[in-house]
Amino acid sequence: MLNREPDQTKIAALVRQLLIELGEDPDREGLLKTPERVAKAMTYLTQGYRQTPQEVLNGAVFESAANNMVIVRDIEIYSLCEHHLLPFYGRCHVGYIANGHVVGLSKVARIVDCFARRLQIQERLTEEIAHAIEDITGAEGVGVVMSCAHLCMMMRGVEKQNAVTVTSSVLGSFRTDAGVRAEFMSLVK
Repeated sequence: MLNREPDQTKIAALVRQLLIELGEDPDREGLLKTPERVAKAMTYLTQGYRQTPQEVLNGAVFESAANNMVIVRDIEIYSLCEHHLLPFYGRCHVGYIANGHVVGLSKVARIVDCFARRLQIQERLTEEIAHAIEDITGAEGVGVVMSCAHLCMMMRGVEKQNAVTVTSSVLGSFRTDAGVRAEFMSLVK
């Protein structure tokens, strides 16, 4: 985790040089402020490096006698592929079986964003979210399913416009109990 904000002046200088290397004129009207805009955008899109799940929770873990499945479905997700720095986007579904503690519902989405706002691969992102929910709640089981479209596959390379990547991570009872896993999967469809 980076404990400081990135130096936007340095990022802007790198973007300016990139524009030159690509054959552009960074001094033309449409590109004059592009290096600064890209620096601000990249700082925002990678803010997960400067956050921890505990910080985004802000104490919103509550004792609860509930021992049932809690699911937050259809969380929009936007991240950057670490291989090409191109976006991938889609939906994330997070479920867990409470075991004495629940987390504020909006905090589930914040945990997703904490990890999505880093350079990522979808497979690792899915795992990181599942383990964070398990660590934070002490849940009996956790399930995370994510389906995303990747611009690195759509805009370049194989150029497949309709390909969607689905990943899942199941921990605890979601892994060991086929009935629990089936219930979760049916509820997130």
